[in-house]
Amino acid sequence: MKNAVGLRTMERSQARSGFAPEVRNAISANRWWALIILALAQFLVVLDASIVNIALPTVGTELHLDAGTLSWIITAYVLPFGGLLLLLGGRLADRFGHRRIFISGVAGFVIASAAAGMAASGAWLLTARAVQGASAALLAPAALALVTKLFLSPQDRAKALGIWGAVAGIGSAAGVLLGGVLTSAFGWEAVFYVNVPVGLLVIAAIPFLIAKDSTRRHLRVDLPGAVTVTAGIVALVAALSEAQRIGWSNPLTLFLAAAALLMLIVFMVIEKRTPEPLVPFAIFRNISVTGGNLAMLLIGGAATGLFFALSVYMQQVLQYNALTAGLTQLPLAGALVVFAGIVPGLIKSIGTRWTLASSLLLFAAGLIWLSFAPSEASFAAHLLGPTLVIGAGLGGAFVAGTELAVHGVTENEAGLAGGLVNTSQQIGGAIGLAVLAAVAASRTNGLLSEGSSNLQALTGGFARVFLGAAVFAIVGALIVILVHRTEKKVNA
Repeated sequence: MKNAVGLRTMERSQARSGFAPEVRNAISANRWWALIILALAQFLVVLDASIVNIALPTVGTELHLDAGTLSWIITAYVLPFGGLLLLLGGRLADRFGHRRIFISGVAGFVIASAAAGMAASGAWLLTARAVQGASAALLAPAALALVTKLFLSPQDRAKALGIWGAVAGIGSAAGVLLGGVLTSAFGWEAVFYVNVPVGLLVIAAIPFLIAKDSTRRHLRVDLPGAVTVTAGIVALVAALSEAQRIGWSNPLTLFLAAAALLMLIVFMVIEKRTPEPLVPFAIFRNISVTGGNLAMLLIGGAATGLFFALSVYMQQVLQYNALTAGLTQLPLAGALVVFAGIVPGLIKSIGTRWTLASSLLLFAAGLIWLSFAPSEASFAAHLLGPTLVIGAGLGGAFVAGTELAVHGVTENEAGLAGGLVNTSQQIGGAIGLAVLAAVAASRTNGLLSEGSSNLQALTGGFARVFLGAAVFAIVGALIVILVHRTEKKVNA
């Protein structure tokens, strides 16, 4: 009798999933294989936010780009990813079908990656990176929505989301490692070409593993909201970037800051008035969603700043070549993988919020430790310990943060929730990199004016980046703890 009731419950859950009845059994049988392929695509998306870090000095030399332009190679990817099309991508997936939008996003990502590898100028490369980010913004929320639809039981969904969060963390760490290996062996172009065969594999496999899901033809897509929020985010990041170069009092900086504020206010007005907004603010009544997204915003800022600064520090200060700089990230990546595997058990024992808060504090501790590395640092004495701690904290933060950000959402909000969590991470990365780069430049210039050597000044600037990233992580932990207390009061 209990088995019959359980079977009927599962059948009702599958009926709500949006897949045709005749293919549900095949989906159930293939869902773990489907998760592998979806996670592989997500790995590429996260990887590309960090894989070019090690290659940046080589890219700058061969394409004659200055330091400011090099940072925009990162920003050109994360801005369209986190701004226009990530939120829009989630709604497009809800409207036109998650599988269809996912495959379209992967196809665009493959084409843009090939174009980036063939870039002969800075403008060409920046354009290709922007298209990469836009394509990633289509596939990422659609992929996460497919995961939540494929895994309906709480136990299986927890396992799947644990794997998903681990992949995000591993991609960030592995990007630096793979970037060094590929750049050293095949040149900087290889960090883009590597996406092509993997993306083609994903496109070929998905139709055999995931059937077409239903579309929602009545759902309208909020283009005005998408345009205004993207314009606001781009203007904000541009203002932060220009401030470090020309100062906050410069008219251009003030204009960009004012434009950012205006666009974001207009966006909020549009969202409140449109019948089907890009971001229904009602979703933030779910305290878990709010806390998870705020945490992922800060995790993204800390992680992006960390990997950018660590890559440049190793090559410009410690004089590591690309291969050595990449290989030194193996302990960090290994710690991340191991701890990500432990996190689901920790979540079961102490809860998602305490696991996330503890992971963020561990991440911050490693960053503070790293900030003490001198200009003549040796890997074993000064870098190995803190990078192991950072890897463990970051692995836990990505897994627990992802799970918290999609906790309790309805199936119709799956694409939106997937878009929001990725948006938070990528926008956090863009803003965090701009803020931390400005902090580093200010500290470096100050030390140079005091008579410090170039290496000492650079080291001081990078130390401030690591400390700033630690502040992001600590604030994230405090937010998660406060959200936990607020939720307890609401439910009391």
